Amino acid sequence: MPNNIQEIKNMNNSGPHKLNIIPDKAGADDYLKVSYPIRYGRYSEIRKDKLLLTFNQNGEVKTIQGLDSEWPHPSEWLKRTAGNDWVYYSAGGYNGMFDFIGEYYRPCFTYSTNALLGDNPFDQKIVRSAISRWADDLDAIFTRIGDDCPNEIKTLLDKIITHHPVALDRKAKQFHELIGGRISVLPPDARHVDYDVVPVIIADGCLYNCGFCRVKTGRGFAPRLKGDILRQIAGLKTFYDEDISNYNAIFLGNHDGLYAGETLIHFAAEAAFNAFNFDNSYMKRPRLFMFGSVDSLPAADHSCFKMINDLPFQTFINIGLESFDSETLTLLEKPISTDAVKSAFERMLEVNHRYKNLEITANFVLGNDLSREHITSLIEVLSNIPKKLCSKGTVYISPLYSGGNKGTMVRDFREIKFKSRMPVYLYLIQRL
Repeated sequence: MPNNIQEIKNMNNSGPHKLNIIPDKAGADDYLKVSYPIRYGRYSEIRKDKLLLTFNQNGEVKTIQGLDSEWPHPSEWLKRTAGNDWVYYSAGGYNGMFDFIGEYYRPCFTYSTNALLGDNPFDQKIVRSAISRWADDLDAIFTRIGDDCPNEIKTLLDKIITHHPVALDRKAKQFHELIGGRISVLPPDARHVDYDVVPVIIADGCLYNCGFCRVKTGRGFAPRLKGDILRQIAGLKTFYDEDISNYNAIFLGNHDGLYAGETLIHFAAEAAFNAFNFDNSYMKRPRLFMFGSVDSLPAADHSCFKMINDLPFQTFINIGLESFDSETLTLLEKPISTDAVKSAFERMLEVNHRYKNLEITANFVLGNDLSREHITSLIEVLSNIPKKLCSKGTVYISPLYSGGNKGTMVRDFREIKFKSRMPVYLYLIQRL
């Protein structure tokens, strides 16, 4: 038996089956932009018939990939999130896809606004079947494995059997109860760690609850107490258990973590870094993600940004600016002025230029029902940024797609991207 690979042959009514099990496999230790399938962290792998499955350090299924000709593409796979959602990673044209989202693979989520880029892979029977049947297929094989298999294989199989689909669903509900509800959207910058973040909620609600927003909570802004933050961190350490060693990023939520203020941000970031032992994570380069707002960005002084810059993280703060056009802001029911948006954008450029370990990014909307002035004003600003201020920062475009002409929106996006001096990508929404 080579290394720690166990090959087991079983017989059932349909003929012989071959099962390859690798109980401990080392994936990449840094998040990369690559055009081929890649797995991160330490994990276990089971290759069974037409499926290749990976499991995290707790024995929870992490990815599924089809191995036969029926699978949509040999380089595509499914990934399960901590919230027990499945995400399909589509190859989608590699170079063309990178122009749209800054990644070679398109993560396919369930939000309708993400439909701008292509078809829904979950409409395919083979994909749905892989999600619904993986546990049954493994159970049928596991019952035939003899007592003479190595102890490390037995230990792994015991973990996997314990984390069956019902148990995973129950655990996800406990996860959401622990942090106070499902996270409706992660910052777009979380793509830099493949959305593998540990969420610590430091404030609930938001300042605006804009009319156009499909992920709003409807609650006013309210910071959490330090005791609640420590409770979450302790509970999350238990939830992630052995697999915490595969994480190196946190999301300080929820919709406006920056407005929680310097003291609470510093407290939560340091407490999480130490409790999760990020110093010894398998993954390199710890990151921190937050949302901010048009009001919280100017409210944070340089003392706050210096503190964030000095944290043991590379930090990304995403700000929802939406538009430089007053008619569009009114249509979106966003209670801010164009002057406030322009001021926040200028502050973003200043902070990015000043601090090495801190990057602020901005969101703007795109939709068929918006005025042409929205597009022209956005292009005017993005095409005239001083070159010295363009070395850092990203502009994300959020499609307000609910039907209509996709082609028009794609053309508008390409025009914005072509004329901007900053990188421009589409904002894909992922919940947790």
